[in-house]
Amino acid sequence: MAEKEARARIKINQLLQEAGWRFFDSPDGNSKANILLENHTKITALTQDAWGDDFEKCRHGYIDFLLLDEHGFPFIVLEAKAADKNPLFGKEQARQYARAQHCRFIILSNGNLHYFWDTERGNPHLITRFPSPGAVTSIAKFKPDLQKLAGELAGSDYIALTQMPEYARDPSWLDESRRKAFIEHNKLRFLRPYQLAAIQSIQSAVRQGKDRFLFEMATGTGKTLVAAAVIKLFLRTGNARRVLFLVDRLELEDQAAKAFRNYLKHDYHTVIYKENRDDWRKAEIVVSTIQTFLAKNRYMRLFAPDDFDLVISDEAHRSIGGNSRAVFEYFIGARLGLTATPRDYLKNLDTEAAKRDDPREFERRILLDTYKTFGCENGVPTFRYSLIDGVREGYLVNPLVVDARTDITTQLLSEEGYAVQTVNEQGEEVEESYLQRLPEEWRKRIPEYIKDNVPLNQFAA
Repeated sequence: MAEKEARARIKINQLLQEAGWRFFDSPDGNSKANILLENHTKITALTQDAWGDDFEKCRHGYIDFLLLDEHGFPFIVLEAKAADKNPLFGKEQARQYARAQHCRFIILSNGNLHYFWDTERGNPHLITRFPSPGAVTSIAKFKPDLQKLAGELAGSDYIALTQMPEYARDPSWLDESRRKAFIEHNKLRFLRPYQLAAIQSIQSAVRQGKDRFLFEMATGTGKTLVAAAVIKLFLRTGNARRVLFLVDRLELEDQAAKAFRNYLKHDYHTVIYKENRDDWRKAEIVVSTIQTFLAKNRYMRLFAPDDFDLVISDEAHRSIGGNSRAVFEYFIGARLGLTATPRDYLKNLDTEAAKRDDPREFERRILLDTYKTFGCENGVPTFRYSLIDGVREGYLVNPLVVDARTDITTQLLSEEGYAVQTVNEQGEEVEESYLQRLPEEWRKRIPEYIKDNVPLNQFAA
């Protein structure tokens, strides 16, 4: 065994034990070992395409780690790779082993980067720690109906029907002269065509076996309303038992909870986690700041990975960075990211060179990349609705910039900068200058921009 792969296996051993897997029986005999090493298996459905030049010698193989269920039957195939190799290189090999052992689940790991793969529900996705035996058992017992989700009929009144199921029979609705006032009085919300298209894009992605989605929608286009419709879609079709909606600011937490109660309260119960720490499990929709879940590792101490079957990340480009990502990846279920400004950390990157020269940096950028995180490896989100789309269709107003510079900001942007008189630590009066530089291409265009009152999105293009 190569030295790099040996080091990777040492890390994997530790990760397995931290997740509750056992290499040995417990001293009291109540807990049996559930890890088999180098378990021999015979591949009966092997194809040369899957194995390439190793076709002949791999008809008989050895599974790196075979994890067993509570009854001692094969449960998860764990394929280990050396630290300098992408775990996905072992995807097809692991698939063949899993088929031979009748395993639904696969873990791919190089000790630093890990993927969990439910072969019945889509493609491998990144995880930050290994799932526990109980978590995977719960996943196995949960039987989502993806065909029902994909076939659900969602019209423009998808939310309105939850708010007021009989609205279409109300005399005030039937009377067109009173309809607008009726809608405003009852706060009924109807999906716009592009919002309905966003819902349909998820249904289309589900038909393709995906369980991660990214909505790139301009500010002001109603992402929270769309999120409510997605939540209803998953809960109503039995593809989620409970949903977690993560935000990164307190005001967004309160806004989201109020919106979901307004849209869905007749069918589903919404709570803010920190206000309902003892009975949050009674709710179908849990709203929280990601900071609340991070504090003192609360997400690991108080929650199981299968507590939420759908995790929605508001302002996803911010909430998957740093430690926040650990919360997002901890829960095993479908994921939806909402953002107006996704980050593509892989743009203009020579991926092959990065893998070869600095694999750890490449893995870090994969973890941070919004598109990759949400299953959009080609850089195309599940659904996109831009500022220009909204302006063209009459839902948004093109922003304009007004020259409102003060004397201070004018000096700050000048060649000399803004000068002020201050007193240093020795009590002497000194002059300090502050200078703010704009990108040169912007500086050149500012005069024409202000003169012609060019729309902001055209100026910044």
